[in-house]
Amino acid sequence: MRLTDPVSGRGAGTDHSFASYGLPGEPGTDAFWAAAGAPASVRTGDGSWTTLFLWRGAPASIGFESWSEPVPLHRWGGTDCWYAEVPMPPRLRVSYRFLVDGTAHADPFNPAGAGGDLSIAATPDAPAQPHWPLIGPSDVLPLPRTRLRWASERLGGRRTVRVHPAGGGGPVVLLLDGDDWLYLHPAVTAFDSAVAAGGMPPVTLVFLPVRDREAEFGCGPALWEAVRDELLPLVAETGLPADRDRLVVAGQSLGGLSALYAALEFPDLVSRVACQSASFWWTPGAPDLADPLGGPAGGALAARLREGPDLSGLRIAFDVGEHETRMLPHCEQVETLTERAGATVRVSRSASGHDRAGWRHALLRDAAWALG
Repeated sequence: MRLTDPVSGRGAGTDHSFASYGLPGEPGTDAFWAAAGAPASVRTGDGSWTTLFLWRGAPASIGFESWSEPVPLHRWGGTDCWYAEVPMPPRLRVSYRFLVDGTAHADPFNPAGAGGDLSIAATPDAPAQPHWPLIGPSDVLPLPRTRLRWASERLGGRRTVRVHPAGGGGPVVLLLDGDDWLYLHPAVTAFDSAVAAGGMPPVTLVFLPVRDREAEFGCGPALWEAVRDELLPLVAETGLPADRDRLVVAGQSLGGLSALYAALEFPDLVSRVACQSASFWWTPGAPDLADPLGGPAGGALAARLREGPDLSGLRIAFDVGEHETRMLPHCEQVETLTERAGATVRVSRSASGHDRAGWRHALLRDAAWALG
């Protein structure tokens, strides 16, 4: 049911409330705000959803993570209620923020967040993400007690690498873009929960921060020489269980591209990979083009795979958001060629766009699968 703002005149009819979303009372009243909560969705006739977002105060818009252009909010009459009814496809989990005068804010009515200025919405048919707790904008995520000061000769500069023995530790799971999994999404808690529930064996998480994603995650050897010769020996010195022979590399977007590159060019180091929404469109110079995804399907790695490498020792899980329509041809090409080269391959699609909030379940599931 489309609603009617009695002042703006949007739509037609006489229903001046958001009752269809489970919100009683006149928008903008104290009773209304007391009942307000996370974005609510109602089914439409074609099986998709319309989702109501609410903001209280000044004019605002909604910025979505890699799924939609910003959506302006409308004011309800002369009240402090600003709202948008956003059409959403089936099976979508998406990060968003409210934008007010150029400043980003998390949704104060939504308990599901990712950092101080980002919230997470999901349609009711989006699959659950077990093991990932609700994190509000003011919550402080637990950090591993073990931290390494890594001064890399190959990469230059210094960086802090955190190490966490989930369930007591075991095979190394190297998390690329590690700071995102430390400070935005609670990977420490999620992996601990998955291990405790029997969903994966004990593992040692290594959170690798990145300084320049394009430079470090492009198809070049420097990062992986540094991981092999500098970082993993530092991890071994911690005394924590850290089985390098069962190393899993987990990466997303450009990190996923780099993870498969490492498996191709450093097979003695990387033989188990979990990658989500990998940037397989990548070719040298493509990030600087007006349309980076407009090149040949599968980009540089597809060309490398057509050379016929023997990947019989590789175990790799591919996942990509089902709403990433332009990414799918690139991913499908690489998935097919990797399996044809002899790798043991798992392929899945997440209920998301290009969004870390949608990759979280695949991260746990695929890291466990990669360990066999």
